[in-house]
Amino acid sequence: MYEVIFLWVLALMFIIFAVVQDIKTREICNWISFSLIIAALGFRFFYSLFENNFWFLLQGIIGLAIFFALGNILYYSRIFAGGDAKLMIALGTILPFSSNFSSNLSLFFNFMMIFLAIGFLYTILSSIVLCLKNFNAFKREFFKQFKKNKKLMIFVLIFSIFLLFLGFIESLSALLGVFIFFISYLYLYSKAVDEACMVKKIRTEKLREGDWLYSDVKIGRKMIKAKWDGLTNQEIKELKKRYKEVKIREGVPFSPVFLISLIIVILFFLLKINLWNPFW
Repeated sequence: MYEVIFLWVLALMFIIFAVVQDIKTREICNWISFSLIIAALGFRFFYSLFENNFWFLLQGIIGLAIFFALGNILYYSRIFAGGDAKLMIALGTILPFSSNFSSNLSLFFNFMMIFLAIGFLYTILSSIVLCLKNFNAFKREFFKQFKKNKKLMIFVLIFSIFLLFLGFIESLSALLGVFIFFISYLYLYSKAVDEACMVKKIRTEKLREGDWLYSDVKIGRKMIKAKWDGLTNQEIKELKKRYKEVKIREGVPFSPVFLISLIIVILFFLLKINLWNPFW
């Protein structure tokens, strides 16, 4: 058990550092995630060597492989930024608390359920805070998005009301109506938050590698694309030569979700609370 506690302390230290950096600079340096991977696997190796049992190391490598795949899926599906994906990959070396694969797989499922729930709540609360700070801009943008999608939103409203009436015959129809209405207006809300609260002008001298351009920028015959990978150092140099200011899209620091989720999964492990076991 002491070896697992050591991994917990190690992970919490690195993730707290990542959270502080993410909040201050809106980025997580690669060395934080890579150092956590090296430290965790190094500890697992030497512990396994002294115990003459390499299952503890093997589970860490398996966890790394699983979360490497998961992190890349979330990154290339444009759910995670690069720093968040690498932090997720690093957690794969920590989360296998047991030398038993089925127990660890159950723990992975539980962690992801907790992570998704905390991530959803965190995103909603963060967006509400942003709305309150930029309320007038948000209100204008929301009505702008509504007018832009007016016909679709009116259709959604009428269809949702129709399903609610059908709910007197079949209760599932009412739930479907509420769900469709909620998702449609949540989409408008998220678009308004994105445009009104997360786009800002910044001096090109303050640009950092990985910053997201709001839109494509033309420099002579060359076009610098607003891509998911963000700006490269070469592109920043070119922008500095031609422009004093550009529009960028800022993200919400997501690293606190990793910290909260890890703390909860540790508490659940200690209290032997299992949200779901795929082997039941």
